[in-house]
Amino acid sequence: MTTLTQNLNYAATSGPTYQACTRCIMDTVADRNITFDEQGLCSHCLRYDSLVNARRLRGMRGREALRTLVERISAAGRGREYDCIIGVSGGVDSTYVAWLVKEQGLRPLAVHFDNGWNSELATKNIERVLRNIGIDLHTHVVDWEEFRDLQRAFLDASTPDGEIPTDHAIGALLWKEAAARGIKYIISGMNFATESISVPDWSYGHSDWRYIKDVHRRFGSVKLTTYPHFSLPYLIYVNVLRGIRIVSILNYVDYDKQEAMELLRNRLGWKDYGGKHHESIYTRFYQGYVLPRKFGVDKRYGHLSDLINAGQITRAQALAEMQKPPYAEDLQQQDLAYVVKKLRLSHEEFEDIMRAPTRSFRDYRNLYEPVQWLRNGVNRLRKHHLYPR
Repeated sequence: MTTLTQNLNYAATSGPTYQACTRCIMDTVADRNITFDEQGLCSHCLRYDSLVNARRLRGMRGREALRTLVERISAAGRGREYDCIIGVSGGVDSTYVAWLVKEQGLRPLAVHFDNGWNSELATKNIERVLRNIGIDLHTHVVDWEEFRDLQRAFLDASTPDGEIPTDHAIGALLWKEAAARGIKYIISGMNFATESISVPDWSYGHSDWRYIKDVHRRFGSVKLTTYPHFSLPYLIYVNVLRGIRIVSILNYVDYDKQEAMELLRNRLGWKDYGGKHHESIYTRFYQGYVLPRKFGVDKRYGHLSDLINAGQITRAQALAEMQKPPYAEDLQQQDLAYVVKKLRLSHEEFEDIMRAPTRSFRDYRNLYEPVQWLRNGVNRLRKHHLYPR
């Protein structure tokens, strides 16, 4: 049964307590903490409307701002081998960023975090695209015993944050490579147009090392000696003292995901991997199997709602997409067998994990309030043009 069908069944039996947004497809089942205004717009759409002008530029304004930004990046990197760092995963956003920065005349170093879960297609995409456009690649291969232990710890913690070990490490790797190489700019593939919705109850901990440490302290057994990580003091250090900035370059262009995919396919030989973040086998499995079945979370609600707000799909198209399973059922079963074996779990142990009571990051030590304060502070700086979009 699809998540949309579950939601409709819930709505039919819960009367006036159920509500869905009149613009996007977020509702009271997808997000328990969602709120609505008098017109029925949800808190995610209202947040989008309040931040979009500070985060995204379009048309001539965007092109002019991008030209100024490129000049600033080039000047900061003068005399160095590279003037910026980009993270690459093989997915559409990061691959388009690689093409875009090269088109703008920048000299990027591509950095890839290999966590052991790359699909074969993602690896080929990275190699093919970077070779075709002439970008050097630095790959950090994680210590598998450490990383496997941390991923298992998050499964045992029974929170929906199973992708945090990867997301946090990617951020840490980019900051530390920039600092070590004297590079002032990290070019991110994040973009407000298609990735604005954030639900902490779906996923939390990207910048919270205290939370990650506490989960590992309780459920891990292998010392994290080489795992890339960063603390909030380090984040302040690289931003304030080292002056390193993250730039979401796609916020400066009229970024359309479908058009980007066509360009990458036609010009660079990139191949589609079938779904958002499906370049990683674990991400595909976690988002398409674990989250819906154990936590009742289907991130497609957020992904598709973002595209609605960006004007790239209609609400009707999003609802039609939600009628489909997260991804092919036979591939889900293949992924299940592969993940269980790779994590050295028995099928009984995995089923115990799936049946265990769900918990939240709030059940563990965390820095939620300081992290939110920093995020809000950066958004205020963006409104006053004191931090890149």
